[in-house]
This record gives sequence, C-alpha cells and structure tokens, in this order.
Amino acid sequence: MQEGKHHYYVSVSHNLIERERNESTPFEVMVDDEELVQLKDLMKVLEEEDAYTLQRAPVPYKSADHDEATAQFSDGMTLLYTFLYDHGTSETRQSIESMNVLSRLQDTDYEDPGYEDSPLNK
Repeated sequence: MQEGKHHYYVSVSHNLIERERNESTPFEVMVDDEELVQLKDLMKVLEEEDAYTLQRAPVPYKSADHDEATAQFSDGMTLLYTFLYDHGTSETRQSIESMNVLSRLQDTDYEDPGYEDSPLNK
C-alpha cells in the first residue's frame, strides 16, 4: 500500500464511501486524507445536482436533453467517475471501462443518425 493511502469502497448509486467492502460498494479506491475530502466533495456536489435535476425533470415544456441541470449532472458524473478511475484499483478501472460510462457522459451522440430531421429541442 502506498504511504498515507487507505482503501475505501464507493457506491455512486447509494452515495456511500465505506472502509469495508459490501454488496453496495463496487468501487475500490486508494486515497490519502486530502483525496478523501475531494471524493466526498464530488459525491456531495453530485447529490445536490441530482436533487436539482429531479426537481427539474417534470417540467413539460422544455426538453431535458438540452437542459442546464442535466448538463451539470452529467459533468458531475464525469468528474466523479474520472476520480474513481484515477484512484481506483485495477478491478475498479476495469469495471468503469466495461461500463463505458466516461465516454458516454462526454459524448452526447447528437451526431448519430436520427437527430438530423428532429425539431430543435432547445
């Protein structure tokens, strides 16, 4: 183990950071105290953005795929998964790679077929 680093187990969906692995914490990271604070901050920001996005979701007259709340949430997810990837064990990195979550959140897929004749959703 690297000097000053400790193992933590993280669940993005449950917003958990634990010292012991359990069925709810699939990602293992090794971080020092300062990096642990950064991880907690990323998780807190994501939780706040999730709450805002949830409040915004039922508004019927504005498309959510171009909404600022959705973009902020996606940016927060990208930052969090990037942190987990950068500080994760090889198993964690493989897990995140298999999810293809980083590229999916960075690529809006608006260039894919089907959008060219759609009305603007702005």
